[in-house]
Amino acid sequence: MAASRKIVRADAELESAAGAARTRTAYLKLLGARVRDARARHGMTRRMLARDSGISERYLAELESGRGNYSIVMLRRLAASIDVPLAELVNEAQPPPVEYSLLVERLRRLEPAQLAEATAMLSARFGDLSGRLDRIALIGLRGAGKSTLGAQLAQHLGWQFVELSREIEKEAGVAVNEIFDLWGQAAYRRYERRALERVLRTYTKVVIATGGGLVSEPATLERLLDSCWTVWIRAKPQEHWERVISQGDLRVREGTEDARALADMRRILGQRDELYGKADAVLSTSGKTVRQSLRDLIALVDAPKRKKTHGH
Repeated sequence: MAASRKIVRADAELESAAGAARTRTAYLKLLGARVRDARARHGMTRRMLARDSGISERYLAELESGRGNYSIVMLRRLAASIDVPLAELVNEAQPPPVEYSLLVERLRRLEPAQLAEATAMLSARFGDLSGRLDRIALIGLRGAGKSTLGAQLAQHLGWQFVELSREIEKEAGVAVNEIFDLWGQAAYRRYERRALERVLRTYTKVVIATGGGLVSEPATLERLLDSCWTVWIRAKPQEHWERVISQGDLRVREGTEDARALADMRRILGQRDELYGKADAVLSTSGKTVRQSLRDLIALVDAPKRKKTHGH
């Protein structure tokens, strides 16, 4: 009997160990996928991320494929034992007020449609809605036509036109490419937020062409949506690619072959679709001339009360 109990106990321990190993493997794969998706959402190649983070491309490839360091698994087990979210342990910011935590838990229980309704209610009650209809912001991936259409729309309306990338350069005192080369993408996003705040303070009756990656920063995106009437200028991935190349912008090819770079662009667009979709209106420029797209954009802007509209 004793021998039988030992065998049963050993089998149970092996089964438990096997289950734990499967859990670790599944978590590391999930972590890798999230890192890969976050990188795509920010428009970064693996080489760019390696340069900015000081982590080798080889390790990043291992991490994204689900073979990361097991230390994060141990930290996850520790958080589960204390019964706190892992993010709470690794967050460098000061703990938020109790009301914030309770609000997050309340929002977590809502369905997507209810979340949208709650967002609208919060925006109406606490948002910066003054002059919102007098600021039009164009968002979308590089090559959508934001700068071209934005400048022509501003001329049509008799408003100012602001290209946010130029304002970012004013904030930093160097060209956009130099910001990335000198300080990395995190610094660029900080300058982007400062530039947006200055533009919002300075201008009314303005059309703003934003950078494609602005939507990847939740705080900056929320500020833009709160203060501007936004239009997502969209096109098919292949059209984005061809337009960027025709403009002589070879950053999309940085360190990689065309097929892989185009695949990266598709991945970026896929990761940002939902974020771009938060705009008040959507304009597809696929298969259209600039003149046709401008006509459709003017129609969206002139729509009664500028209701949530999808122009295709």
